Amino acid sequence: MQHKQKNNHEHHGGTTASMEGMNRSTMENHTGHKEMDQGNSGHAEHMGHMEHMTDLKRKFFVCLILTVPVLLFSPMMGIQLPFQFTFPGSEWVVLGLSTILFFYGGMPFFMGAKQELKERSPAMMTLITLGISASYIYSLYAFVMNTFFHGPHLMDFFWELATLIVIMLLGHWIEMKAVAGAGDALKKMAELLPAQASVLQPDGSYAVIPLRDLSVGQTVLIKAGEKVPSDGTVLNGSSSINESMVTGEAREVPKKAGDKVIGGSLNGSGSLTITVTGTGESGYLARVMQLVGSARQEKSRAETMSDRVARWLFYVAVGAGLASLIIWYAVTRDISTSITRMVTVLVIACPHALGLAIPLVVARSTSLGARSGLLIRNRKALETAPKVNVVLMDKTGTLTEGNFRVSAVRSFDRKLGENDIVSAAAALETASSHPLAASIMKEAAERQLKPAAAKDVKVLAGEGLTGCLEDGREAAIVSAAYLDKHSIPYSKSEYAELSGNGYSVSFLLLDGKPAGLIAQGDEIKAGAKPLLEGLAARHIIPVMLTGDNQAAAEKTAGLLGLKDYRADMLPENKETAVREYHEQGKVTMMVGDGINDAPSLARADVGVAIGAGTDIAVNSADVVLVKSDPEDILAFLTLAKKTTRKMVQNLWWGAGYNIIAIPLAAGVLAPVGFILSPAAGAVLMSLSTIIVAVNAILLKVK
Repeated sequence: MQHKQKNNHEHHGGTTASMEGMNRSTMENHTGHKEMDQGNSGHAEHMGHMEHMTDLKRKFFVCLILTVPVLLFSPMMGIQLPFQFTFPGSEWVVLGLSTILFFYGGMPFFMGAKQELKERSPAMMTLITLGISASYIYSLYAFVMNTFFHGPHLMDFFWELATLIVIMLLGHWIEMKAVAGAGDALKKMAELLPAQASVLQPDGSYAVIPLRDLSVGQTVLIKAGEKVPSDGTVLNGSSSINESMVTGEAREVPKKAGDKVIGGSLNGSGSLTITVTGTGESGYLARVMQLVGSARQEKSRAETMSDRVARWLFYVAVGAGLASLIIWYAVTRDISTSITRMVTVLVIACPHALGLAIPLVVARSTSLGARSGLLIRNRKALETAPKVNVVLMDKTGTLTEGNFRVSAVRSFDRKLGENDIVSAAAALETASSHPLAASIMKEAAERQLKPAAAKDVKVLAGEGLTGCLEDGREAAIVSAAYLDKHSIPYSKSEYAELSGNGYSVSFLLLDGKPAGLIAQGDEIKAGAKPLLEGLAARHIIPVMLTGDNQAAAEKTAGLLGLKDYRADMLPENKETAVREYHEQGKVTMMVGDGINDAPSLARADVGVAIGAGTDIAVNSADVVLVKSDPEDILAFLTLAKKTTRKMVQNLWWGAGYNIIAIPLAAGVLAPVGFILSPAAGAVLMSLSTIIVAVNAILLKVK
């Protein structure tokens, strides 16, 4: 996991416990958990998606095999094609295969139509169901009349039924495959909690019990380096806890009696006993999961362009079909002719091209995106992105590197060089795993320095470290606050210059006098400023959200030239910020990389995760920046704009011809002797299918 670092730490020598393994799957340890409702539903949703995609693939290939004989043995809307032939009983083969196709291949569309009608929002599934049902029922009627009653020959639509089902299955499978994403954020959140807890027994001993049996009010022992199993209040002990899962910043937060702890956070070097105040189902992590789950459910209801087109096309088809039935019967008194006209309208209204219009563009777009380091996990993001007018961004890991580095070393003593300052500081920091200590040790290694030995190293709580170097000098590495507190003179202008650039400044004291300083900072990513400039050119408002305090946030915002920023943001605060912009009528994009960003990534109209971030953030997002370059957001916006343009063009080609075809098929020009024949309608449908396929392939991003 990429740790988020805080760039205004007060320097101290506390231990930062390793977070290695936080994202490691612990399924075998969680089989007995009472999983949170949202976690269960999220995991089930993901599994359902994967099973549905596999089922569509299987149905497509089965139906494709069954379709071949239908195409060979039946005409296309009355047209006998060169490759077609018949033999005694071939019509029974066509009927049998078409029946299997209708019930087996059509089942996904029937279920989808049922849900759409239940929600009183007919869309693509309802339109497809209407087309294949009209084709099958009328063809069954035509078969019975032609076989048993030997009246005037009635044209059937078995050819159209088979091809429509196969092409629609293909379109849906292509689209699902293009945007399929592995993993589930809610399931991974549930795995942040340990599988068990050490609970105080009546005889004073501690027993390890499964986390599912933990209840509010129990006393729990948390040893050094262990995950906190539940929300609670510290009874005894003192330690520091890494709460980066909450704040997004790698803070070592001191904890003592009376302080609150959060389930899923990581205990440091001390032991704590806590009273449980919230379990896995009622604790803080559960509330974060609920935010993610509810946001995803709401966003899943967003309507796509193809759904809107399909809805209007459904109403037009039903209206035109019924009108043609009534009018033709009133004029001709021939029910057979009237029904044929109505069915022709309904079949033409559900063109094959409409089923491929969007999936082919999505497949092409996701392929182009992948080549550019953009993993698109949600098709709706492509349609929504061109409308975005506010981009909210996490700071650490998104706009900044998320890694502290030594940016400047200065010596105040002519006898000491930069290497002497780094070596002495590293000697004190050897025993510390604080983020600032780690960057000093890294700097020493890069300079190929072997840190001088130090002894009697002690921690000055919240202020720094002291110790004795091997040459006998007393050394200390401290903050500016320590110097002010002890009235030790130093160059405040030099300090102001460095801290004003967003650096954390640590002073090295030798025998009580300032010998030098080391400035460290979380460096701005190279692509951050070009991103902000690009957003401004697109008239999009950038907003920085960070768990850092106000002073640190202000420094970073100043370096980036950002006007809008918010500090001290917890997960629920970020999610609330997205909601607030929604209430203002804004279309939002959220960019982040941490667990604390997951609710806002799910809530935003478009969620973009940094590829180097946590699995939970990635699985909550609609788009993943594989190369972790913020400038790639501009590439995604460009891709989305061009993709949406192609979608609109294909929808016009795929369904727009109905503006002419449906009225003609209904017979509006019959009084002047022109009626669109089913054969002509078939040619138009085939032509539009070819056009949308070619148009999708022409999508390019320069």
